[in-house]
Amino acid sequence: MKRSTAEILREYGPFPGVDHVHGVTFDGQRVWFASGGTLQAMDPASGKTVRSIDVAAHAGTAFDGQYLFQIAESLIQKIDPKTGRILATIPAPGGGGDSGLAWAEGALWVGHYRNRRIHQIDPETGAILRTIESNRFVTGVTWIDGELWHGALEGGESELRRIDPQAGDVLEKIEMPAGTSVSGLESDGGDQFFCGGGSSGKVRAVRRPRRDSAGK
Repeated sequence: MKRSTAEILREYGPFPGVDHVHGVTFDGQRVWFASGGTLQAMDPASGKTVRSIDVAAHAGTAFDGQYLFQIAESLIQKIDPKTGRILATIPAPGGGGDSGLAWAEGALWVGHYRNRRIHQIDPETGAILRTIESNRFVTGVTWIDGELWHGALEGGESELRRIDPQAGDVLEKIEMPAGTSVSGLESDGGDQFFCGGGSSGKVRAVRRPRRDSAGK
């Protein structure tokens, strides 16, 4: 298993009126983050918030290329980012104990925080299609280039983990600096992750490790 220390490329925030960052996602241009009572969009170049949607936003956030998905207590809301309207809701698999949220392979992937699990669910019905076990509290979840990563927290220590999406084995760990936590996780599609910073009210950009020629 590969281990490394997180290289933080940039810190964003704290943001006006935001005391906690929950879920994080990226729509190709803007970073969206959940801040409890609002879903906010940030320009990663300037670091400034450029949009806010008044919607319950308590945990993970995802983007499927057209719509936003946002955990609100025991529900997952499907939101039109253009209008801010909630188009549909489905039950969250953790019944309110849910954390991270990601979109991949036509499905939603939901972190179940204290149960140390990641569920793949049907985005139309909320039905659980598959469950991956972890041995750490699961915070954020993201997919990039066929790799499944999740934020992990245990004993006050936080890290990013790449896991085998079939067996759940840990393949790689990126240890976050002491005193920092990951409350939401999303890839930018390239060489960095956006990480929610929990009660710091910040979003951090962390370098994604490069693969060698063998893909390891």
